[in-house]
Amino acid sequence: QAQLVESGGGLVQAGGSLRLSCAASERAYSSYTKGWFRQTPGKEPDFVAALIWSGAGTFYADFVKGRFTISRDDAKKTVYLQMNSLKPEDTAVYYCAARVRYDGNRYDANEYDYWGQGTQVTVSS
Repeated sequence: QAQLVESGGGLVQAGGSLRLSCAASERAYSSYTKGWFRQTPGKEPDFVAALIWSGAGTFYADFVKGRFTISRDDAKKTVYLQMNSLKPEDTAVYYCAARVRYDGNRYDANEYDYWGQGTQVTVSS
């Protein structure tokens, strides 16, 4: 069974940092693409970052470039999202997701097969 479990969310002041973790089951971790999305009430999930399983590349939304870094630890089957210089507009529920297919649109939440339960990130001004 594919499973993703996020942790590391919380309340932080603007300018601060948080590191989110996503512990994955073997099946989920073997997916071609692993990514992070975020969602605010009443909106669809927005793509934040993704990485390819082979380490072939990382991808970021424009609004987090230079501030967020996605990485992975194969031994722990864990994907991380290091978030620096946080802004109040980064407040959202952050979801870890995994996508089996290697083609298509990695930025589209609808193309992801496995999802975690989400972790709340709140950035105060």
